[in-house]
Amino acid sequence: MFLKLEGRKCLVVGAGKIGESKIRSLLIAHAQVRVVAPAVTAAVAAWDRAGVIIWEAREFHTDDLDSVFLVVAATSSTEVNDTVYRQAQQRQILCNVVDDPQRCDFYYPAVVRRGALQVAISTEGQSPALAQRLRRELERQLAPVYAGWLEWLGFARKQLFASPIDPEQRRQQLHKLASQESFSLHLSQPASVPEGSHER
Repeated sequence: MFLKLEGRKCLVVGAGKIGESKIRSLLIAHAQVRVVAPAVTAAVAAWDRAGVIIWEAREFHTDDLDSVFLVVAATSSTEVNDTVYRQAQQRQILCNVVDDPQRCDFYYPAVVRRGALQVAISTEGQSPALAQRLRRELERQLAPVYAGWLEWLGFARKQLFASPIDPEQRRQQLHKLASQESFSLHLSQPASVPEGSHER
């Protein structure tokens, strides 16, 4: 499941190296991020100074969860992490306790990003190392050019849906556009508007 986090209030408790990576991923998703931690990494402190996040330099309080959509517990304290999880469960707030699969409502996948294209790999917390290795392999296979091709595919899809053609013909055309043959052709010559569509 890919969550749309843009503009949603997300809380991260703890901001060491692991917490920093979770904060970064939330920022990539354009979430509103608040961090509660007595101390943070240099990167997290810089984000706070830049106004990218809100950092409160203190221990976690249960009312920190008020109006929160999602929370990540990334402290070195099992007790604090457990408190965050239990309080989140009571409030029906999505929670991820880092490196504790039993206290996770969701997992952080290893993600390959090529523009709007995202390939997520999850082992349900069993082997993050394997997920990272597979991510590196996929990064080699999925060239950066996929980002531009996907953008073009999105344009072509809008054009086809704006055209008065048979739905089954449109479906076949969309699958043809997303084929390996179409990708190879896209690499070798300039993109054009797909057959059956029209300019507006």
